[in-house]
Amino acid sequence: KSQTLKQPPHLVLKEYPGTMGYGVGGYPLWYYLIQPVIAGFVGYLTNVLALEMTFRPIEFFGIELFRIKGQPWGFFGWQGIIPTKSEKMASICFDLMTTKLLNLKEIFDRLDPKRFSEVMEDAIMLMLDSIVEEVAMKYMPNVWSMLPKKVKDEIIVMMNIESETFLTTFMEEVKEHIDDVLDIKQMTVAACVREKRLVNKIFQECGDKEFTFIRRSGFYFGFLFGLIQMGVFFVYDASWVLPFFGFLVGWATNWVALKVIFRPLNPIKIGCFTLHGIFLKRQMEVSETFARVNCVEILHTKAIWEEILSGPKSKNFFAMLRAHSIVFTERLVGGMKPITIAAMG
Repeated sequence: KSQTLKQPPHLVLKEYPGTMGYGVGGYPLWYYLIQPVIAGFVGYLTNVLALEMTFRPIEFFGIELFRIKGQPWGFFGWQGIIPTKSEKMASICFDLMTTKLLNLKEIFDRLDPKRFSEVMEDAIMLMLDSIVEEVAMKYMPNVWSMLPKKVKDEIIVMMNIESETFLTTFMEEVKEHIDDVLDIKQMTVAACVREKRLVNKIFQECGDKEFTFIRRSGFYFGFLFGLIQMGVFFVYDASWVLPFFGFLVGWATNWVALKVIFRPLNPIKIGCFTLHGIFLKRQMEVSETFARVNCVEILHTKAIWEEILSGPKSKNFFAMLRAHSIVFTERLVGGMKPITIAAMG
């Protein structure tokens, strides 16, 4: 009995004449029918594994004895392909956006400096009292202490009036020279490198439906390739056929799924059918998702101002601010002089 179990199926069938064999090898029917099912599961598992290895782990997992820069693999370990290439992908993505979709200067041209100064008016008024007190006591404590409170209040009111002009002219210059004070590409790339999950999130949210299709299509396409494998094995049962088709199913299911997602680029009408890449059909939806994730996670107002105030071009911003502050101070001092002389006799 033990010798019988070790024999190939077609030899076993010969020892049991009541069992029917099929194909050139005389294998039982189930031996063929199970092949498409197994191929379907292999296709599904390889696609799921490929997607997992694309996004995870975010940081290198393993013992990094040797690794080529920019490659996800190393001896011994792995890092998700997208997190590995987050800097490169963010740079390419930004270049495409700024050359094909938007212009940074045009975006900032929408900013209304006058409206900006109006919005800031209340906040400026609350800050002026303490700022004036602090500066005056530091640079001219004796004169400031001698001034009546009414005069001090008039000075603060005058500063508040002048601040509107100051903010308007200052923001006009910032708009005009936005490229000199903001390196938005550096900000975007740095954010994606610092938070690699952001790049993952952009891809996963924009391509959510396509990734679901890739997982499911692994089984569908794998099953179809399994039918071809079954037919070949029925007429030719060489020992290399099953391993070869195992490799083919794993590669072909991914290849076909990607082609269905991205090809054809433009709709092609064939009778009552229209062929178009399933990702490209959702351009409007994907664009909205892409814009939302970018605006919420990367290009939001707080991040832009942090880049302006502390980024590599912040010195240009503060140089502009200093120049406008000098003009503002000279105009203010000129207006204060008559009031001060009148108050002090």
